[in-house]
Amino acid sequence: MTEGTTSAAEAEAATGAGAADGLIARLEQEGDIAADYLEGLLDIADLDGDIDMDVEGDRALVSIVSDGNDRSLQRLVGHDGEVLEALQELTRLAVHRETGERSRLMLDIAGFRARKRSELAALGSKAVEQVKSTGEQVKLRPMTPFERKVVHDAVAAAGLRSESEGEEPQRCVVVLPG
Repeated sequence: MTEGTTSAAEAEAATGAGAADGLIARLEQEGDIAADYLEGLLDIADLDGDIDMDVEGDRALVSIVSDGNDRSLQRLVGHDGEVLEALQELTRLAVHRETGERSRLMLDIAGFRARKRSELAALGSKAVEQVKSTGEQVKLRPMTPFERKVVHDAVAAAGLRSESEGEEPQRCVVVLPG
């Protein structure tokens, strides 16, 4: 190969890196738009909170955290995360309005989703143990798409299969034997 030329593998690697950089830039832009939207919402509601942004995999993560008492932010979480889910959808719509593209942004408030993720991973692990000990499938309670994804991931990490069945809002995870 002569100087100044690149191999197909080098070109592909550069294209892949460029695509990854483009994805990260797009997700960071989504995070910035979401942060602006949420800051406006916090101002309107007269609530104190800081906005943290991150990128995990193929989605932007935006969190509202408080330096002091998270109690005031609990109103934005609502009963079992219902208000949080609605705020996440509104935030996704704000991002869509600005970018013209559908967003898979994940919103967390006062660490609710982080705590929920831990609880759901433990639930998935418990179901895996039950399936392994009985050899029979285990059907879990109805869950939101976020909750089901966390359980599916925990089951897969333990080496078993799971699937979702039913119709929203009664859709649930079924953990299958070996």
